[in-house]
Amino acid sequence: MNRELIAAIDLGSNSFRLQIGRIVNDQIYPLDGIKEAVRLAAGLSPDRMLDAAAQFRGISALRCFNERIRDYPLDAVRAVATNTLRVAKNAPHFLVQAEAALGFPIEVIAGREEARLIYVGVAHTLPNPHKQQLVVDIGGGSTEFVIGKSFKPIALESLYMGCVSYSMRYFPEGRIDKRGLRDAELAAQKEIQTITHAYREVGWDEAVGSSGSAKALVDILELNGLSDGGITRSGLERLRNLMLKAGSLDNLHLEGLRPDRLPVLTGGFAIMWAVFQEFGLERMTFSEGALRLGVLYDLLGRYHHHDLRDATVSAFVERYGVDLAHAREVAETARAFLLQLEPSAADAENTDRRFLEWAAMLHEVGVSVAHSSYHKHSAYILGNADMPGFSRMDQGRLARMVLAHRGKLSRLGPLDPESQEWRLILCLRLSAVVHRARDGRGVPPLRLKREGRGFVIVADAEWLRNLPLTAAALDEEERQWQTIGLPVKMRVERSAPRSPAGI
Repeated sequence: MNRELIAAIDLGSNSFRLQIGRIVNDQIYPLDGIKEAVRLAAGLSPDRMLDAAAQFRGISALRCFNERIRDYPLDAVRAVATNTLRVAKNAPHFLVQAEAALGFPIEVIAGREEARLIYVGVAHTLPNPHKQQLVVDIGGGSTEFVIGKSFKPIALESLYMGCVSYSMRYFPEGRIDKRGLRDAELAAQKEIQTITHAYREVGWDEAVGSSGSAKALVDILELNGLSDGGITRSGLERLRNLMLKAGSLDNLHLEGLRPDRLPVLTGGFAIMWAVFQEFGLERMTFSEGALRLGVLYDLLGRYHHHDLRDATVSAFVERYGVDLAHAREVAETARAFLLQLEPSAADAENTDRRFLEWAAMLHEVGVSVAHSSYHKHSAYILGNADMPGFSRMDQGRLARMVLAHRGKLSRLGPLDPESQEWRLILCLRLSAVVHRARDGRGVPPLRLKREGRGFVIVADAEWLRNLPLTAAALDEEERQWQTIGLPVKMRVERSAPRSPAGI
């Protein structure tokens, strides 16, 4: 029986959560969990800067998590950050400190990727996942909407509204009045209206809520006799009246209302009310599955070499009409160059190798837009498209590599000169150069090796003499790398003469 521990960290806009799971025969059994009410979104200023107090709360929580998982292997932990760190202008500065405190890399994921992972988590907790489900997850800074069936999402959306941001904006100092509540509900309905028609067209058999706001509402409605089970329209109406009658959070005394949830209850309620109004719901069940469970199952897939990113790359190759034979040849040669520089990349799961192969397979997706400056179109697509399984930082890395695979290297100025990413770019550029003729010649007789802080390309003289265009392109590579201060030198060697037969 296979028993291994894996961990997911969810850096949400309201809470930071650590979930540890045990793998038993391809199933995950939650083993331990820690929750810290960080309220990161509360520290976001109107100009989208994260204040020092919120950053301190976040770093403190991650230091606690580190104590629990510091001995875990790198590939057994995945940390994802959501809406607040998607929008905060100083998120990069915070993430440097956050990764140091946690001891593991942190991925900022796009809204639709968050929605996909939420659905994966919810689907693994449903009694009948083969029904078509509408899943609604109200977070601190964004709300995710998914329609899915049989573990596969059909429609994914993330809207910029959350329980923390709405509570602060419409219910200052905990006041609850008719105007504030109505304004919050109408604002949420206006957001949801952008997807209402499309979602109603797809349809669903039942609605499911997940995460903190839905959990809080279920507890309050059931424990106070406002609902006969789950979240109901009539229960929400009764709770709405009780909230208005109380007039403030300080006067709201309800069974099941936890102190850490109290400050964001009103914003979460207003969004849920709008969900019921816009989608015409009468009832919603609750699922304990959420983003962190979805991250664990996604991590399990990577553990067992069923990485969704491979499927996404294959889908992009087909969608954008990539020349598959050429892409594979470029990938094979780029990989051969990397192995010359880094023997450890012989491991098929080596992260740098995987990114290099993905970039090679996708470097021509921009040809579908226009051949002129196609590398720029490719970079734009990879940086901005929805790519299931890839974080925003993953996509940014692919976009940089693809942008740099031809043309001027100086456009990558912000990339640290000491970054290991340059060697991947070199491998990809050289492979694109030698396969420009698309003649199917396979891996060329070139050797790539380090020399000081730069690299040397060793070419066979006879091979190079027969390919004058390739020789000119390799000379241009020397000049391009000089512009960024990273020396790449060409060295031509003559093949040893063959001995006459019989001697």
